Amino acid sequence: MSRAGGAQRDQGVRGRGLRGVFDVPSTGPTSLPIPLRGEHPAPAEAPPSLNASEAGARPAEASVPQQQEGAEAYGAVPGSISAPGEPLSSSSTPRDSSARGTETQTIVHLVRHGEVHNPDGVLYGRLPGFRLSELGRSQAETVARTLGQGHDIVSIVASPLQRAQETAAPLAEALGLPVGIDADIIEADNRFEGNKVGGRGGALRNPQYWPILINPLRPSWGEPYLQIAHRMIGAVYSTLDSARGHEAVLVSHQLPVYTTRRFLEGRRLWHDPRSRQCSLASITSLVFEGTTLRDIVYSEPAGASDPSQTGA
Repeated sequence: MSRAGGAQRDQGVRGRGLRGVFDVPSTGPTSLPIPLRGEHPAPAEAPPSLNASEAGARPAEASVPQQQEGAEAYGAVPGSISAPGEPLSSSSTPRDSSARGTETQTIVHLVRHGEVHNPDGVLYGRLPGFRLSELGRSQAETVARTLGQGHDIVSIVASPLQRAQETAAPLAEALGLPVGIDADIIEADNRFEGNKVGGRGGALRNPQYWPILINPLRPSWGEPYLQIAHRMIGAVYSTLDSARGHEAVLVSHQLPVYTTRRFLEGRRLWHDPRSRQCSLASITSLVFEGTTLRDIVYSEPAGASDPSQTGA
């Protein structure tokens, strides 16, 4: 990319303001337009299932964008890592289409936890003690009803954080399965944990925090996007190996789930949090044939939520 092109790109980021790239919950309504669905297809009616006739759902073809120019430098999937429809263990040479359908199919469902009880409106991140709200518990029950019937689920694993464990519990009870814990699917680290971030008295108005906002592309205030993607991808393929031929559930958090999706779709990893398609208690389903990712299917059994106001 030319020096002029880089300056143009950086100016675009600055022009949108830090609220456009900063991963924080809003403490109140925003006057900015929120493109919740602008860059994504509409959610599927139901998550895909290996028991399609029973569940009333079937894997749908994913619409995978081409990798953007210069995207690899900013954490998008490089040529040696597979995007949907490409072999995982080799270069990005597409497989012979005649081989499709001959390998074992496996589905890994990435579930975001339900709404969190957060009356003070702080960025809770990895802090302990943040449980589900009443609505969040209802959303967890909805996930259990959605995935608890007509799905061949053999494994449920959750982030170590309380909200993820509580979201996984109703489904585990319905299926009679234990809930495993995997630190690789935990929330992203963030230097603003425990603080109100936006609005009056928020950390963004405090000059002492400004130096750590220097790089929204990495980002400089928290865990690098690429590091999030790599640990999540590791958890996905570990699950793929152990649940081969069946379905499995990983209960995680908004930024890790959405970063994983962008990585697999070949998109740059830095983005406007207001455009995330990862509602509370949503399900991002990764459909594999053998070790090849074929589809990414997103569904919202508990309905849509605004990513700029509900946090992570």
